[in-house]
Amino acid sequence: MNPTTPEQPADVVARLRATFRTGRTKPVAWRTEQLRGLRAMLTEKGSELAEALHADLGKSATEARRTEIDFTVREIDHTLDHLADWLRPEPAPVPAHLGSDATAWTQYDPLGVVLVIAPWNYPAQLLLAPLVGALAAGNAVVVKPSELAPATSAALARLLPGCLDTDAFAVVEGGIPETTALLAERFDHIFYTGNGAVGRIVLRAAAEHLTPVTLELGGKSPAFVDSDADVQVVADRLARGKFLNAGQTCVAPDYVLTDPETAAALEPALARAVEGLFGTEPKESGEYGRIVNERHFDRLSGLLGSGRVAVGGDTDRAAKYIAPTVLADVDPSSPVMGEEIFGPILPIVTVPGLDDAIGFINDRDKPLALYVFSESEGTRDRIAAETSSGGLGHGLPLAHLTVSDLPFGGVGESGMGNYHGRYSLETFSHRKAVLRKPLG
Repeated sequence: MNPTTPEQPADVVARLRATFRTGRTKPVAWRTEQLRGLRAMLTEKGSELAEALHADLGKSATEARRTEIDFTVREIDHTLDHLADWLRPEPAPVPAHLGSDATAWTQYDPLGVVLVIAPWNYPAQLLLAPLVGALAAGNAVVVKPSELAPATSAALARLLPGCLDTDAFAVVEGGIPETTALLAERFDHIFYTGNGAVGRIVLRAAAEHLTPVTLELGGKSPAFVDSDADVQVVADRLARGKFLNAGQTCVAPDYVLTDPETAAALEPALARAVEGLFGTEPKESGEYGRIVNERHFDRLSGLLGSGRVAVGGDTDRAAKYIAPTVLADVDPSSPVMGEEIFGPILPIVTVPGLDDAIGFINDRDKPLALYVFSESEGTRDRIAAETSSGGLGHGLPLAHLTVSDLPFGGVGESGMGNYHGRYSLETFSHRKAVLRKPLG
């Protein structure tokens, strides 16, 4: 059966649950077959996905390959290389009162039928990377692509059934009504990537069935720049991390926190960095993306008055274009500091020193990522010890999420749970305790 036909959500879940109960998805051979099929689709049909990503977000083919297609291929390869070892039962010591003939171990069991709901900003990677973990764990899977990236959603719905076992996998396209209907069903795990408002809706729906949930959310990820850092190196790395995908990245540096003198030096350095990336006219650069839709364009445009425009500031609503922009002299109470920006606007907020920076970060919601640019080991250690964030990057934004052996996830308002590599297997599995005592 083609999983993109208009089945009712209840019928989709029932069909996949019937398959799961046969045990079909549990053998390692089935899991690896699905992962290899997914990898083949990405390598053979990647150009179709790249075209869809360009249609939705203006992504260049290079960026689409690097951040979505090749990223997922690496995740698959890492999983295939290690899956057998990850699934090996782990012995546990047995206390003496149970006798020398008793043995104990833990093993990973698949959960059942799981739901993956993807966002629009990386609409391929953030659907497929969780799917890798769900399949590796031996689950049947329903995926819901984002309707705000319609070309990518359509491409995934067309391509995925050709590479996966459609008796244990389904794509459900659509918007709020379809997502609401899916959330009314009983799943064994829900994996949602997006914003906190919808995350709360997902949690409320999951509570009806006591379904465990992973929430990959966002937040305002700060970048602290110490006075001893090489300003141009910092600017180059900040610009690459911030303006990738036109700033529509959950772990992009949301704002810069530094002292006034370093802030003044950063302004011309960031201007040089932006020009180095996109030329003097970023609008004409084939490597610079676009805002996903007019609603987000209008929201972002409204934030441009929150400070002095030091770099960029140009906009074109018809083209959904906002230039890579740096705002200086930003007041912490201004609108741009009141929400996750999720666009190509980088505010610089000044503080007297490290103590004030740590206090500033701790007075706000725990971020998905925190970046530190400092040559001082003491500064790095203090920020690591005295703040809380989903991830911590020293000297380089975004890079931590490319390491498959590191868990990726948030804390507090920035999310719950994590994934990538072995952590994906653990997210989509139950670690079952087993004890065996002979009857003799």
